[in-house]
Parts: sequence; C-alpha cells; structure tokens
Amino acid sequence: MSIDQLQEFLVEVQKEEGLTTAKVEDLVTRHLGGIRILNKIKQEGLTLDTFFQFLSAGDNSPLRQEVHQDMSAPLSHYYIYTGHNSYLKGNQLNSNSSEIPIIKALKRGVRVIELDLWPHSRKDKVIVKHGGTMTRPVGLAKCLFSIKEYAFSASNYPVIITLEDHLTPKLRSKVAQMVYWIFGRMLFYPMSGKLEEYPSPKDLMNRILLSTKPPKEYLETEIQAKVRQNEKQDAWGNEISNIKAGHKTDTEVHQHNVLEPSHPPPSDSYNSEDEDARVDDDGIVQEKMGEDAVPEFGKLITIRAGKPKEDLKYALELEEKHARRVSLSEPQLEDIAESHPAVVVSFTKRNILRIYPKGLRVDSSNFNPLIGWNLGAQMVAFNMQGYGRSLWLMQGFFRANGGCGYVKKPDFLLNDSAGDKVFNTSQEQQVKKTLKMKVYMGDGWRFEFRKTHFDICSPPDFSVKVAVKGVQADSTSSQSTETINDCWTPAWNKEFTFPLTVPEVALLRIEVHESDTLQKDDFAGQTCLPVWELKSGIRAVPLYDKRGDPYRHVKLLVMFQFE
Repeated sequence: MSIDQLQEFLVEVQKEEGLTTAKVEDLVTRHLGGIRILNKIKQEGLTLDTFFQFLSAGDNSPLRQEVHQDMSAPLSHYYIYTGHNSYLKGNQLNSNSSEIPIIKALKRGVRVIELDLWPHSRKDKVIVKHGGTMTRPVGLAKCLFSIKEYAFSASNYPVIITLEDHLTPKLRSKVAQMVYWIFGRMLFYPMSGKLEEYPSPKDLMNRILLSTKPPKEYLETEIQAKVRQNEKQDAWGNEISNIKAGHKTDTEVHQHNVLEPSHPPPSDSYNSEDEDARVDDDGIVQEKMGEDAVPEFGKLITIRAGKPKEDLKYALELEEKHARRVSLSEPQLEDIAESHPAVVVSFTKRNILRIYPKGLRVDSSNFNPLIGWNLGAQMVAFNMQGYGRSLWLMQGFFRANGGCGYVKKPDFLLNDSAGDKVFNTSQEQQVKKTLKMKVYMGDGWRFEFRKTHFDICSPPDFSVKVAVKGVQADSTSSQSTETINDCWTPAWNKEFTFPLTVPEVALLRIEVHESDTLQKDDFAGQTCLPVWELKSGIRAVPLYDKRGDPYRHVKLLVMFQFE
C-alpha cells in the first residue's frame, strides 16, 4: 500500500476529513517510527504488518479525544459525572472513609463529589462518614485539600461538592471558613444567593461549587430580610424602572455572578503546605483566619437542594422562580419514571435531578443509570469503588465529549415541541440509525498476562460478546462471536447489526470472555462506548479491566458503519 492509497483509505473508509498528503505522512512518521520508516514506505509501500501497526495506534480511537460539544449552556443541560459517598473505600457498612477514593474519582474525571458531614462525638469538629453505620470517619480538611489539589487533574470543567449536612449552626460556620479559605478563588458562589438559571460549564471552568440544602436558620434569615425590605417601602411603592435605561439583562447579571463572587479571598490564600499553620489538630480552621470576613454557610451554596417530602409528581411540577436540585432515591425514580415520565423530563430542563442508590446496596453496587439519563436526570450518583456492568456503563457514557465529565443532553430532552410535548422514551419510535460493526480480531493479552493466567495447560479460548443498552426499544441481550480456541491473537470476523430508535443515549457494551467448560468464563476485558460518538471505519478499541482501568496493550480491531 502506497502513501496515496493510505490517504484514500483514510478518506473513503475511515471518513477522515481534511487529510492532505503531508498530514498522512505526519501520521505515518508519528506512529510507525520516524522519517526513516516514512522514506522506506515511500519506496516500498506499507506491508501488512506495518498497516496493522498503523491501525492499532492510539490516534485510531473509536472516539474523539477532545471536548467538542457546546459548553456554554446552563449546567442543567448536561449529564454530569457523579459520585455517591465518594469518601468510602469499600462497602457502605463498615469500610474506611478516606480522601483516597476522592482522588481516584477526580483523576477519572468525576465532577460531582459527595461528602456526608457529621459532628465528632465531642461536637467540636467536623468529620466525614456514612451516618448510622460502622464506617470509620475521615477529617473534612483532608477531603477538601484533596479536592483542591486534584479537582482539575482530568478536566478543567467545574467540580460540584454535594454535602449531606448533619451539623449544628456553629459547626456549619466552621465548614464555611474551611471551604472559603481552602479553595480561595476556586470557589464560586452567586452574589444574589439564588440563581434563576445556572451558569454554564464554560463560565465555571476551574471553579468549585457547593450543593446542599440551605440551613433552616439561613432560610429564616432570608425571609426576615425580605419582610424588612418590604416594610421600608412607603405607601406609594417603588417607581417602575425604565426598561431601556435601567434594566440589566439576564446575561449581564449572569456574567457578573460568574466573574465576581462576593468578597473573594486572596488567590491560593490557603495552601496545603501551610496546613499545619492554618488548621488545628481537629482539622478546624483557626479563628485568626478572619471569621468576620467569611460569608455564612448558606451564602456559599450555589445549587440549592432538597428531597421531596410530599407527592413526587407535585414536588417536580412545583413552579419556582429559582433553579433548584431535587434528590430522588433509585426506587423513587423507578416509580415516577413509570407513572409520570413527562413530568421528570420537564423538570430537568431548568432544574437538576440527582438520583442515588437505594439503601439496600450495602455492597456498593449500582443500578441501571439509563433509567435516569433517558429522562434527563443530570446527576446519576454512583458508587465508584466497586465494579460491574452498571459501573461500566457509567464509565463508558462519560468517555463522550473528550472525557471532560460533562455530556450535553440530546435536544429532545431540552426543547419544547409543538404543544409542549415531552419526548417519552418508552413510546414506540422509528429507527433513526442502524449501527453495523464487524469484530475482526484482538491482540495484547500476551503482553499483559502470564502464559498461565487463563489456562495452565494451553493458550486461552477467547470470544467476544456485544450488546446495546439504551431506551427499551434499543436495548438488546448479548450476542456472541464463536470461541477461538488456544490462541492469544484470535480472529473472529463476526458482523453484528443494531437498529436504533434513539442513538443519542445508546451505549455499545463489548466484553471479551475466556471460555471455561467447567465453571464461569474468565474475564478478559471490557469497554462501553457512546454510540452517538463512534467514528466510522476500522478502529482500535482499547479494553479495560473490571474496575475500569485501561489495559496497556489489549485492543480489538473493529469496523463501525452507520446507515
């Protein structure tokens, strides 16, 4: 194969755009060993081995590696990579709490970290733990310093800290000091106290936000302030302002809130190197940090949250002037998804819906996230410390949009159609696209595992299982290739076809099994890929281990086509 033929392949099969001969030569130079190899290929052409090496290169990924979606819409227009009980190292009953799982989550690109705040037994400091269990606590300061250091290690888009608040007013004041001084200018909070519309991920790059239910005493103070303001008005009331001269647009107010948080502390005013000097032995910010200059806890909350106490439908239909977040448990979501799906979709257009696992998942397992995503729920909170197919779906979903942790919701979940009808993903729909794929071969296990890892007596027996998960009409059971016996580099050449009615929320799950006739198959790799982002052509698909960490060498060669 000549350079010209390679260019033709990249344009016709791989559907690459804007490829000049110079760009093709640059690709060859980078992936096949430099100028010397390029000159040899110009003279002799690509051999089958060098062509395979070229196809297996990292740049031949099935997904785009850069952020490419519009990031200027409100936060409520995005799915957000969300963790549950982010501080736990293991199960929900008696595992240790630590900053380490928080660091791991942030390095994976998770954008929402959950901390449960409780008073210490002496009631004089704040600890993080899973309440009502035997889990061991960790100091809040450790968690906050870890978030500050690693928040933007994988993505520059905002990190949201959801707080479960079980504190006294005095301890909340201490938390306000810690958050304010540790995060410095990284901390964003609105000057108005409430937002009619959330800022965008683009506006909030490299910022940290708090989300929790405002304390009762803070809400009472707000109400009293409104009453006093109304009492100050005389009998004539206020003059109506001139629309053109005196009215600030929503955009102007929005930009002011984003760029200038009220009374920001000095940048990097509270560095981890100074932790011993700034924080006492109990992890509480010392009074000399300037308590009077720190806003009260309630003012630092950007995303106001709550849990519905009344009827779920009523709670979501309740019209409020300001945007809000509502948390539902996994069973609550299943109930309202079945009875009133349109209500859920309508709520999530402007507000944020968070879904968390049911309490019976003490083993840190997870549920099917697509139930929430299909209805527009932005924060589907997952236990990141485990593994399994549900978590693989979560990890695969957020490989979209360059892995930045924010994925734009499909238009049908954001826009009003004629008569304000909301798309219902349980209704029968027409096929929009058909995904055709062909699994050619796999390689890399021989570099990753010992010869006896899968079978003591012989080379492994590999097969591939594929399935699509999405709306009910598109979800399929696993389909399988044949098993190739006694081979480290199996070639299957198996085709699969998936008609899709809603490709915008479909995930392709790929698993490699090592067959065992006497017991369950051995695990040999997995990946989940967002169908709407798949690139056409023959692609090198990297595989991951049970926990979602990438193998260094194991890949499948797969052809993707859309009709």
